[in-house]
Amino acid sequence: MQSAKKTMQSVLATASRAYPSPPRALAEPPAGSDLKPVMGDAGMPFLGNTLEALADPLASAMKRFDRFGPVSWSGSLNMNIVTLVGPEAIEAAWMNRQKAFSSEDGWEPMIGPFFRRGIMLMDFDEHMHHRRILQQAFTRPRLNGYLDIMTPHIEKTLSNWEVGKGFPMYSRTKDLTLSLATEVFVGASLNEAQAHRLESAFEAAVRGGQALVRADVRDWTWARGLRGREYLQKYFRSEIAARRAGDGDDLFSVLCHSEDEDGNTFGDEDVVNHMIFVMMAAHDTSTIALSMLTYFLGRYPEWQERLRDESLALGKSTLDYDDLDSLPSLDLAFKETLRINAPVGMLFRKTIADTDILGHYVPKDTLVAIHPWASMLREEWWPNPTQWNPERFSAERREDKVHRFAWAPFGGGAHKCIGLYFGGMEVKSIMHQMLQRFEWSVPTDYRLDLTYGTGPTPADGLPIDFRQRRTAG
Repeated sequence: MQSAKKTMQSVLATASRAYPSPPRALAEPPAGSDLKPVMGDAGMPFLGNTLEALADPLASAMKRFDRFGPVSWSGSLNMNIVTLVGPEAIEAAWMNRQKAFSSEDGWEPMIGPFFRRGIMLMDFDEHMHHRRILQQAFTRPRLNGYLDIMTPHIEKTLSNWEVGKGFPMYSRTKDLTLSLATEVFVGASLNEAQAHRLESAFEAAVRGGQALVRADVRDWTWARGLRGREYLQKYFRSEIAARRAGDGDDLFSVLCHSEDEDGNTFGDEDVVNHMIFVMMAAHDTSTIALSMLTYFLGRYPEWQERLRDESLALGKSTLDYDDLDSLPSLDLAFKETLRINAPVGMLFRKTIADTDILGHYVPKDTLVAIHPWASMLREEWWPNPTQWNPERFSAERREDKVHRFAWAPFGGGAHKCIGLYFGGMEVKSIMHQMLQRFEWSVPTDYRLDLTYGTGPTPADGLPIDFRQRRTAG
C-alpha cells in the first residue's frame, strides 16, 4: 500500500514539475517602500505545487531555496504559501516581534479539527496564560515523577521484544511510545481494552491531519480522525471529576490541579484540549527521534559502541533524571539525529497584518510554512550537512553556534516546544536500556525509504537486524 502511494505521488509530482509556471511576485510592495517582493511560482491550476511538495517536501523546499532564496512562495490548493528556509528567515516568524504571525490561524487548516485549542494553536496573551499553567506539568519534580512511571514500562516492553533479522524498529517504537503516552499521561488505571481503545482513537486523530481528502466521508482518514477526536473528548471529560478529586502523578491528574503563580487553573474543556494535543506532540516526535537514532547507530557501529560503553560505565540498568547529563555521547548523537531527520519538518503561521520577512513584503492573510528541517540541512550553515556526525556538536566544534536558530528542531520564540525536556528524557531513557540489552546493525544494501507526516517517517517499518547482547543482564 505504502509503495503504491509513493509511486502515485512520484507520478503526480513529475506531472507537476512538467507544468510550466514562470516566476512572478506574490504581491507588489506598497508604493514608496523599500521592500522587495516575494518571488515564486503558482504551479498547476488549483493544485499549485502541492503534489511535488507532498512527494518530497525536503527536496521541494531545497529547490525553492536554490531558485528564489530563503523567502519564496508557491501555489497550493488555490492558496499561496510563503516558505521560509534558513535561520534568519525562520527567526523572523518565530520571534514575531511585530505580532504579525498567528500560530492558531496557521495550524487551523492543517490540524484544527483534531487538535483545536491545544497550546500550539493559541496566540499572544491567551497562549502565554495557558502556557504558564501548563508549564507546571513539566517542572523538574514532575519530570522525575513521569520517569518513575515510565521506567518499569520500558523495562517490561524491551524484555518482551522478539528481536532478530529485519526487526521493525519504527513500528515497535511507535507501539512503545504510544503505550508510554497512555500510561504516563493518562495513568495506569486503564485496563488493556480501555488503553487499546484510547490509543486507537488517538492514532486516528493524528492521522486525520494528514488526510488528502478533507471531508467527513465514510470511513476515510479525515472521518476516522474526527471520530477519534470525539472519543478522546468523551473519555477525558468523563474522567475529570475523579482526577480532580485524586492526587495522581500522571499528566492528566497534574493538569487537573495545575495553577500558575497567580492561582489560575484550567477549566474542564481546557484540560481535555491540552491532553489531546500533548499526547500527539509527545508521541509522534519521540517515535521518529528514537527510531532514527537507532538507525544511525546501526549505520555507525563505532558510535553505538561509544554510547554503549558510556551507558555501561554508568553502572545503572535504568536512568534517573540526574543521570541524563552523565551520557554526553548520547546527547551528541540525539542532537545530530534531530538535525538530520527533524521530527517536525514544517511549522505553520498565517499573517494577520502586512509584514516583511528579511526585507520581503508579505501581505496579510498569507499562509507561511517554516522549514527548520531544510534549514538544518543547508551547507550555508552546516559543513557536509547530509553526513551524520555527532561530533559537530562537541565543545570543540559547536557548529550549531553559527546562528541561534541554525539548530532548531524544537521551534523557537513564544511557541518553543514545552515538552522538549520530556522528549529528551524519554528517548534517552529508552536508548540507555536498549544499548545494554541489544546490539544491532543495518544491512549494507538497505536504503532508507521515507514518507512524510508530521516529519520524515520510515515507510517500511525500518527493518534492522537486532540480537540480544550475550553479556546483558
